Order: sequence, then C-alpha cells, then structure tokens
Amino acid sequence: FDVLVSFVALIVLSPVLLTVALIVKLHDKGPVLFIQDRVTYENKVFRIYKFRSMIPNAEKHTGAVQASDNDPRITPIGRVLRATRIDELPQFINVLKGQMSIVGPRALRIEEVNQFEEQDSHFKFRANVKAGITGLAQTLGKYDTTFDDKLRLDLLYMRNYSFVKDLAIIFETVKVIFDRESSRGVKENIPFDEFVKYHGFKLEIVDENCVFLKSIAK
Repeated sequence: FDVLVSFVALIVLSPVLLTVALIVKLHDKGPVLFIQDRVTYENKVFRIYKFRSMIPNAEKHTGAVQASDNDPRITPIGRVLRATRIDELPQFINVLKGQMSIVGPRALRIEEVNQFEEQDSHFKFRANVKAGITGLAQTLGKYDTTFDDKLRLDLLYMRNYSFVKDLAIIFETVKVIFDRESSRGVKENIPFDEFVKYHGFKLEIVDENCVFLKSIAK
C-alpha cells in the first residue's frame, strides 16, 4: 500500500510539486528542499525530504530548536505550506524508498530522540514502527502539542494499529487540511481522556501497561 500510494501520488501531484518548488525558489532564492537526518524504524537514520518552510540556514543562530506556531523563522510561503501540509509531500520519496510509511509516528531528529528517551523510558517503543508522513499525533495534535501528549498518541496508535485505522487516519489528515477546527490540539489545560473523547474515542485500560482506544459516538 505504501509503495503503490507513494508512487501514484508522486506522479499525480507532480504539477503541484513543480509549482511549489518554483515558488519556494523564487521567494528568496534559497534551497527548495529541506533535507535533514531523521530516525525511523529500529532507530535507523535516514535523510528526510520536505519543502523548505523556513528562512535559509534557520538554525544557524538558534541551534536545533523545534518550530512553534508563531516561529519568526517561518517564511510567509512556509506558513501556507505548513498549514496545508504541502511541505510534507516530498516525503512520498522517503516512503517509496522504504524509509518511511504513510502513517506512523513523526520522524524526529537524532538529538530529539536521545533527549526524549532520557525524559521518558517509553519513548524507545516508537522505534518499533516506521516513521510516518501523518499519524494519530499529527492529526489530533498540533505543532505546539506537549511532548507527553504526542508520545501518548503515538503509543496509542501502535496499540490500536490496523490497516483500516490507517485509512481512517489518512482521511482525518485530509479533513484537517480543509478544516482547521478539526485539529483542536492537545493543550495542557485539557485532560488527555477528555481530549480523546472529544475526537470520538474512549480509553480502555486493560492494565497499567496496556491501553486501547475504543470508538464511541460523538
């Protein structure tokens, strides 16, 4: 499914890819693609491809820091690309190469993985599946969703994985692109179980190490 969809997507979306590449290049004459080492299945390192949404050499003065909603390093073109998720489209190349899946936990940089594994011992389990272009944490969360809540969503995805649910996440991704309110985002002042219920699920706790999502009527 990953290979077939990514192959077709790259062909069908080629006019969009070429147009965006031209717009990014003409905007500030900088590189079209943002290429960076990221971590995927079994902690293998690969080079991820995205359309550049920040100013050239964005981390030259700030160092390796994660982007926020109002990050001044993001270009005007980049804000549109991020809001529509178009900046993620070149990752279909990574999927075609077998480095990523369409659905899975977000691909993080090596420094972030090392840092987060020190913060929470459960973080290492994210490496049990391939990194994905989209996922439960990407569709239900936001750029500024807390680390703890993103990890909960990633682990819940892995506990509840199925091909049908992957298709549902892909559908939800399209929904988020066209309806920004559908991605409310996990905030610190929203209890996690309330957030999950908001999106039509409930938590079923089997034991302290086994938690599943059950669909409910909204």
